[in-house]
Amino acid sequence: MTRAQINLDADQIQDLLSGDTNGMRLLVQQAVNQFLQAELSEHLHADPGERTGERRGYRNGTYARRITTRVGTIELEVPRDRDGTFRTELFERFQRSERALVLALMDMVVHGVATRKVATITETLCGHSFSKSTTLATPSISLLPLPTNSR
Repeated sequence: MTRAQINLDADQIQDLLSGDTNGMRLLVQQAVNQFLQAELSEHLHADPGERTGERRGYRNGTYARRITTRVGTIELEVPRDRDGTFRTELFERFQRSERALVLALMDMVVHGVATRKVATITETLCGHSFSKSTTLATPSISLLPLPTNSR
């Protein structure tokens, strides 16, 4: 299991305590970025700059990635290794939104909320609106058939 230590300065703690949603977004962003670095260290069996006989490869920079979450859009720096074998367990390769957020959108539509209202709600809560095709996408969960009324 990968472990990461999260370091906060006084300004970040003040933002969190003041109820500022930007503070929570920055905390999640920092935590996920540090977790990604720890995950790569575990994959390579070596920390940055560490010389060991168990090392399985070398770091090769990062690439920028944006993911929309419940606390807003976070900017990630996803690390790479030279061999290209590192894959994070936090999100899928082409995933752009948090799964729980997309499932909540689909649940609203299933329960009869208009797609325009869904777009307004997500714009207010997350600062990001989703297209109609995202909210209307059929979930990959198999639904139970509805009971038929046999009279």
